Amino acid sequence: MKATRTAIPDLLIIEPKVFGDDRGFFFESFNRRRFAELLGLDVDFVQDNHSRSARNVLRGLHYQIQHAQAKLVRVIQGAVLDVAVDIRRSSPTFGQHVTLELSAENKRMLWIPEGFAHGFLVLSDTAESLYKTTDYWYPEYERCLRWDDPTLAIDWKLRTTPLLSAKDTQGKKFTEAELFP
Repeated sequence: MKATRTAIPDLLIIEPKVFGDDRGFFFESFNRRRFAELLGLDVDFVQDNHSRSARNVLRGLHYQIQHAQAKLVRVIQGAVLDVAVDIRRSSPTFGQHVTLELSAENKRMLWIPEGFAHGFLVLSDTAESLYKTTDYWYPEYERCLRWDDPTLAIDWKLRTTPLLSAKDTQGKKFTEAELFP
């Protein structure tokens, strides 16, 4: 397993060592000891989530203001453009974001620590994502940033209007949202 820092150093691209031959492949998608060596901290995941979405579905940008969740995100079928936005006011990268294609083919994972909003756009006909979280889902603390906020200026590489949930159409502007200290 290899970890590569992104333009926002707290966000890490995790690339597993894949063993493959004509029969298929095998890799460790998570190893607590190795993950602790890479991150320098022992992470306690408490919940696994699995989502399936159709092409052009955009989910996010989600976060929990209390009971903040760190996430380890990967795609097991299809491809997505994954986005993480630093919403920690005290961070030197506050308001900046990283975009990364995650796919079943490239097998990359993204480590997103607490204090980030997260979302993705489905690039393939369908995509299935798995992500581990360090805290449980608390709907009363869930918040959403507008995916198209001009302050964030995220290039979603859209060819048409994305498909959004009712919740995501109600996202707050970055300058009006409840953010982390």
